[in-house]
This record gives sequence, C-alpha cells and structure tokens, in this order.
Amino acid sequence: MWNSSIGIKLIVAITGALLLLFVVGHLVGNLQIFLGQDVFNNYAVKLRAFPAFLIVFRIGIGAVALLHIVMTLRLALLNRRARPVAYRAKEPVEATFSSRTMVISGLLLLAFVTYHLAHFTWQVTNPHYQQLMDSQGRHDVYTMVILGFQNLLISGSYIVAMILLGFHLSHGIASVFQTLGWATPNNKHVIERAARIVTVLLIAGYVSIPIMILLGVVKSPAGGM
Repeated sequence: MWNSSIGIKLIVAITGALLLLFVVGHLVGNLQIFLGQDVFNNYAVKLRAFPAFLIVFRIGIGAVALLHIVMTLRLALLNRRARPVAYRAKEPVEATFSSRTMVISGLLLLAFVTYHLAHFTWQVTNPHYQQLMDSQGRHDVYTMVILGFQNLLISGSYIVAMILLGFHLSHGIASVFQTLGWATPNNKHVIERAARIVTVLLIAGYVSIPIMILLGVVKSPAGGM
C-alpha cells in the first residue's frame, strides 16, 4: 500500500471521505450559533458531556487527517519520481486549478486548522476566553466565537481558508468516487457537478458565520460576558 500509487490513492480517498463527514458535521454544529446563545452554549456543553469519547474522537480525526496528509505527499512524491524529467511545456488539458493545487491548499489548510484550534479549542492565543461565562454558569462559547470573528483579520483569514477548502473539496469529492470505482463515463459529469454544489453549500455555510458577525446580525447579548 505504501509503494503502490493505487493503494495510496485508496487510502487518500477513504481518509478524505471521513474528513468530509467531519466537515459536514462540524458545520451543522457551528450553524447553531444562529439559534442564539442558549442553544449554542448548550450544544457546547453536550459535546463535553463525555470527555473520554471526545478525546478519543479528537485523536482519531487527527490521525485520519495526518494519514491523509502523509499519503497525499507520498503520492505527489511517487508521481514526481515516475516523471523525473519535467515536461517542456506544462499545458494541462483536463486538470483543473483545484486538482493542480491540492497539495498546496492542503498544507495551507493544515496551518489554518492549527491556528483555529489554538484560538477557539485550546484557547492558547486568547486565554481570557476561558473566563467567559453565560448567565447559567456555562462556558460562553457563543460570545467567544463572536469576539473572535469581530476581529477583521481573523474573519478574513477564516474566509480565505474556507475558500481554499472549497478548492480542495471540489476536486477531492469527485476524486473519492473516481478512486473507489463509482464514477463511470455516464455519471462522471453528474458527480463533478454534485461535488461543486455540495462544496458551494458547505463553504457558504462556514463563511456565513464570520460575515453575519461582522455585519452585526449575530451579536453578543448584553450581560453575556
């Protein structure tokens, strides 16, 4: 599996599919911020109701992400070794911008995710977030997210990262079907179109949060800190 491009592609496809499921589930949870402080903070409490499971899940999704990155880089290396002499003129006919930048967009996303975790999950960059409490004594994750995205630089970097994620997904989703043998000449264009639609919906959902916060549509209630 390590030395076979087919085996590596299979691992990349499976891990990519698992990460896609996480991206969808994460968005569903994040969109609850539009339901208000009580609902969003209650959602955060439920996530931490089973700490052991949460730890195992985080380690698991981290391992999947790491394997996805390592195997993608491994595949790129094998492809380069298989073609030691570069083409005189690179004029890709079928390759899209998304497919040609999968490695770069993936590494940039890794850098963003690291900061995102340090910002909101580990609260290393903003330790005062740990002191935020709502009127019911719960950690005020709702206000924390709002305070974070009120910073134009943070919101801007988040939006750019989500656009990069969109480029990554638009090619990655279709590639999963191709690698697993589910794409045929008859349904290839349907799968590619569906991948683009799913990608647009996911990215629109993610970027709607910082945009609505910057516009003041979603704001911290008085006395919420």
